[in-house]
Amino acid sequence: MNASPHPHSLHALQQRHGARHRWLLLLSVMLGSMAAVMSSTIMNVAIPDMSHHFTLGQSRVQWVTSGFMVAMTVSMLTTPWLLARFGYRRTYEICMLLLLAGGIGGGLADDYSWVLVARLAEGLAAGVVQPIPVIIIMNAFAPQERGRASGLFGTGVVLAPAIGPSVGGLLVDAFGWRSIFFMVVPLALAGLWLARRYVPTTAPGDVPANAQPGRLDWLGMVLTLLGTVLLLNGLVSLRQEGLAPALSLLLGAAIASLAFVAWQMRLQRRHSHHAHGAQAPLMDLRVFGHRSFLMGSLVAITYGTALFGSTYLLPVYMQSGLGLSASFVGAALLPAGLMLAVTITLVGRWADRTDKRRLVLVGLALLAASFALTTTVDPDRGLLSLWLWVILGRVGLGFILPSLNLGAMHGMPPALIPQGASVINFLRMLGGAAGVSLCAIVLEWRLGVAGIHHLGEGDIHTRLQAFHDTFWFLAVLCSLALIPAWLMAAPEHKKD
Repeated sequence: MNASPHPHSLHALQQRHGARHRWLLLLSVMLGSMAAVMSSTIMNVAIPDMSHHFTLGQSRVQWVTSGFMVAMTVSMLTTPWLLARFGYRRTYEICMLLLLAGGIGGGLADDYSWVLVARLAEGLAAGVVQPIPVIIIMNAFAPQERGRASGLFGTGVVLAPAIGPSVGGLLVDAFGWRSIFFMVVPLALAGLWLARRYVPTTAPGDVPANAQPGRLDWLGMVLTLLGTVLLLNGLVSLRQEGLAPALSLLLGAAIASLAFVAWQMRLQRRHSHHAHGAQAPLMDLRVFGHRSFLMGSLVAITYGTALFGSTYLLPVYMQSGLGLSASFVGAALLPAGLMLAVTITLVGRWADRTDKRRLVLVGLALLAASFALTTTVDPDRGLLSLWLWVILGRVGLGFILPSLNLGAMHGMPPALIPQGASVINFLRMLGGAAGVSLCAIVLEWRLGVAGIHHLGEGDIHTRLQAFHDTFWFLAVLCSLALIPAWLMAAPEHKKD
């Protein structure tokens, strides 16, 4: 019965492919992550066309992005449980199939409700997939290789959103918003094919994948979903109806969050006394006992707010503020995306022999400077400066992306790494989901102060001032993240 290993176990794949298997495994999950990241970011360039097609307001159509982010954020916390219950290979294959279904279904949908369903399916799959590469890098690679592996993975993943908006802008102008959904299909198919060849049923490293984790924490899931939806609806209500109506929703989000923490603490105590068969918490709060992880989490949620807020804001700024076409917006973002890919490759190599805190600090400073300098753009003098400041911001991201996860999880016990990867991605995406709404709130507030009730109204310079105020908001946010980044623990260079 134990004479030969399962043909798709980690041991069998390592015997078949040798030392290069870990790199082939990384390539496999990179393709799937590219599909997930593309589906999360590329939709922004199609929002104006979709709004026109369905004759819906900006806030209604924005749920194509917000709904995706809610689904992705909540499903991230299930990744450790799914990997332990079903194994890496099956979990990954299901996610690729969901992305395929969402891409094809959304592209063929004739009703806006089905578009939302397709986006939710894509979001669920993208959420489960995103923590997996970090878990693999931390477990399958030696400490001195992790930066290079993160750099390689990050380079591949950012190429999707770098090239995606450029190609997507051309496709939207030529074929409409439906073509954006179909862009995910080839990557998901490639990810599925590679997964069947190189993703093992068992986990990399010493952590067992099929350890019978007990029942999924459904109450924790419900509380997470409730808190996230109440938070986002509260922010939308704050934008549309003012503080008083939004207060009850935001208060409900706070209560749901406190109830979630209390429930996780109770499950953690119960699980520690009855480890076998007891229900494990959805979020293992022990990860916050590590100083680097706690500080890195604060950076992640703040940086996620700024990153995803700007990912929404920049295309809207270029199209509605500057009056540029979708294809021009894509072309404007392409050099910045390519520069991001180059930066990640270089910084990934530096991360193996440098204090990762410093790399995160440099990245946050560059990102804050990019937002602040964008407020100096004057369309009457040309748009070269806009390209330069967007490139500067993407260089900043290139410093943060390979360094933050590695720095935050430095010294964490191997058994907690899946939880750490899941939680830090969850917090980053929670910040991102809120960031899109926060940017819309600040933008509409500043437009309202100027007496403008629709982006097509008013003098261009008055509209641009509202956008500039919103960019200042993001610059301040990134500057605040410098504090927890500095407080992350410095690595001991002897061991890692």
